[in-house]
Amino acid sequence: MTIEVWTWPTPNGHKVHIALEELGLPYRVVPVNIGAGEQFRPEFLAITPNHRIPAIVDPDGPGGQRLTLFESGAILIYLAEKTGRLLPADPAGRYRALEWLMFQMGGVGPMFGQYGHFHTYAPEQIPYAQDRYAKEVGRLHRVLDKRLSEVSFLAGEAYSIADIATFPWIRNPERRKIDLADYPHVKRWHDAIAARPAVQRGCAVLAENQRVGGMSDQEREVLFGNTQFQAR
Repeated sequence: MTIEVWTWPTPNGHKVHIALEELGLPYRVVPVNIGAGEQFRPEFLAITPNHRIPAIVDPDGPGGQRLTLFESGAILIYLAEKTGRLLPADPAGRYRALEWLMFQMGGVGPMFGQYGHFHTYAPEQIPYAQDRYAKEVGRLHRVLDKRLSEVSFLAGEAYSIADIATFPWIRNPERRKIDLADYPHVKRWHDAIAARPAVQRGCAVLAENQRVGGMSDQEREVLFGNTQFQAR
């Protein structure tokens, strides 16, 4: 059966696109234009109470029952367990993969997102915020570089959902004024993942809608203004 993916071409959306491509699962893309406010539509809020992409609907969930799921990390774990792939079977390896998945969810994603907000999208320049998040982005790259100097992939020697979760945030480093040559182990890892055909297909999903540069006042209001706080 075909999984519905409610999504948009952001790093969090790309995680799920890549996982589905790597796993060879049939899926149908349901675009949710977050700049136009489509994440506040009732049909999307029926799937996720948090009006954030991505979300999935699997008509063949546990026990053959329909399953709706939001939060990209939870979706990656679900897809890995559904197929028995991209998550180590041994307990220690599994927890190592989950550890680095949570590192992305709690560190890389939020901190890189704040960098992007204050450096690119904020309506005013706030040097303190820009400096804080620039330093944190650099620190997180150093953490990754140290880890990847010891192992091939984040969970060890096998490619996993931890890599899939982190890669979309590391790509396009110029947006964060990062030169991956300064982090040679991250660069080696990044280039190896970028060369995977499934990753390329996943990153191509809705790519024609990917934002480059700034945003309109309307988009800024939808994404960062009062609109999101009034949604039910």
